[in-house]
Amino acid sequence: MAPKAAKFDIKTPKGTKDWDGADMVIREKIFSTITDVFKRHGGTTIDTPVFELKEILAGKYGEDSKLIYDLADQGGELCSLRYDLTVPFARYLAMNKDITSIKRYHIAKVYRRDQPAVSKGRMREFVSCLFFDIAGVYDPMIPDAEIICIINEVFDSLGWKGTYTIKLNTRKILDGIFQVCGVPEPMLRPVSSAVDKLDKMPWEDVRKEMVDEKGLDPAIADKIGESWVVLKGQRDLLEKLQADEELSANESMKQGMADLDQLFTILEYFDAMHTVSFDLSLARGVFYYTGVIYEVVTEGSAPAVSASQAAAEPAAKSSKKKGPKSADPDADRSDDPTLGIGSVAAGGRYDNLVGMFSGKTQVPCVGISFGIDRIFSITKARMAAQKATVKPRKNDVDIFVMAFGGGKDFTGLLKERSQVCTRLWNAGIKAEFLYKVKPKLPAQFKAAEQNGVPFALILGEDELAQGKVRIKEMGLASDHPLKEGELISFENLEDEVQQRLTLKKQLDSITREAAGLRVVHGIKGEDVQVSTSDSTTPVPMNAATSSSTSAPAAEVAERTAEEKPAEAPSS
Repeated sequence: MAPKAAKFDIKTPKGTKDWDGADMVIREKIFSTITDVFKRHGGTTIDTPVFELKEILAGKYGEDSKLIYDLADQGGELCSLRYDLTVPFARYLAMNKDITSIKRYHIAKVYRRDQPAVSKGRMREFVSCLFFDIAGVYDPMIPDAEIICIINEVFDSLGWKGTYTIKLNTRKILDGIFQVCGVPEPMLRPVSSAVDKLDKMPWEDVRKEMVDEKGLDPAIADKIGESWVVLKGQRDLLEKLQADEELSANESMKQGMADLDQLFTILEYFDAMHTVSFDLSLARGVFYYTGVIYEVVTEGSAPAVSASQAAAEPAAKSSKKKGPKSADPDADRSDDPTLGIGSVAAGGRYDNLVGMFSGKTQVPCVGISFGIDRIFSITKARMAAQKATVKPRKNDVDIFVMAFGGGKDFTGLLKERSQVCTRLWNAGIKAEFLYKVKPKLPAQFKAAEQNGVPFALILGEDELAQGKVRIKEMGLASDHPLKEGELISFENLEDEVQQRLTLKKQLDSITREAAGLRVVHGIKGEDVQVSTSDSTTPVPMNAATSSSTSAPAAEVAERTAEEKPAEAPSS
């Protein structure tokens, strides 16, 4: 006998989860939607190790450096799990000096020892990392503007149109404001990190951190908060900054304002300004940013209540509400109202990071990272709130091949089903069948319905003898003329199937547009207004599709009724 195993909890580590079923389908559709945008803009993909030398990551992330996972010494090298994909990309460029320009995207997991809130997409292991970066020497603000365009295209493609904002600022303007207000040079980054928390807490709490924890003079903190960092706008705010003589005299401010002026002009060329908010509170705590910075926020990004509000609640009230209190500092905080989802994408310009590794060689870069797990959490919550009737499929199979028949002489047509599937696979059509020698028809339909397969291909001995098979679209109304399917040529099987798959995609697209919905690969998004100029003319039904089935529908119904009760599909 095998030795008795020690007892332990079978669970995933804190801040991680298993992904399966419909959740994986949603994630993969999000991946494909975003990568399609990246490829449209000329992106090429790379991959880097999941861990880096500890010294490569050290000192690049400001206060968040404490969230890096360090690994035990293995063979004389001190390593850490990667915190993001930006620093590894900079290291990659420094090692490959022949690469002076590249548009890269990278899909991979990263690791942060943050306090988890799994249901809100705040994980310790996560694919924040649909990264897109433009590296190389170009004229100012053109690559930066294209990154903003990419952000718009991604979230519009996901069905988020009208529900997100791109908060934008530049480190040069932020540093200029701090300098004019009197912040000492060594305190620029610590004060910047405090200001970056204005989306999570009120100014009073941020001011307290600046003064009590960072040691900033209270008068300087007041000048920062009362005059500038609480402001937001677009060109109107930029013009206000330009009109201030004291700010305009600062060299960092002059450079930052010139950059934003140029950026706004190019974004107007791209028709991409409508989602942008010039927000002086945006600071980004990561140290390596040098210019334009941005974050994408949506509903749920900010916490429901601030930490100070929660602390100020009467004890009787707070005892009724789930809050952040826990004996375990690493406990999941999904129910904590003081913790929001946070930004769903973020990035900026980092012109000096490559030079930290390569010495004199500098490769200017600008990029964006999309938080896939946070996007997933919001997408799933919206689907639940809308009670979406369109459920995500568990796989991408186009057609389920079935055997029709019964009685003692029924062979199950395993040979024929196998051969038909082989023909479909070779033609690039996604197909499957039930792993039973003599499957019952209800069990086959049940297996197809469970996975949301759109078509069934039904093989019957009589039809095969005539050189025919029956194709049936799943889910049609009971009074639909093709409810029971139609006979098609067995010889031209691949073409016949492909025609119907193409037609269904066209009709599904027309139906969605007519309903005024954005649906991405079966994921229902936000309602949007469809303009008449963009409407699509219905595609006429072809002769094969519009004709009625050659065999009476009652025949199939009668023969199906002769089958025994459904059995569970084989795994």
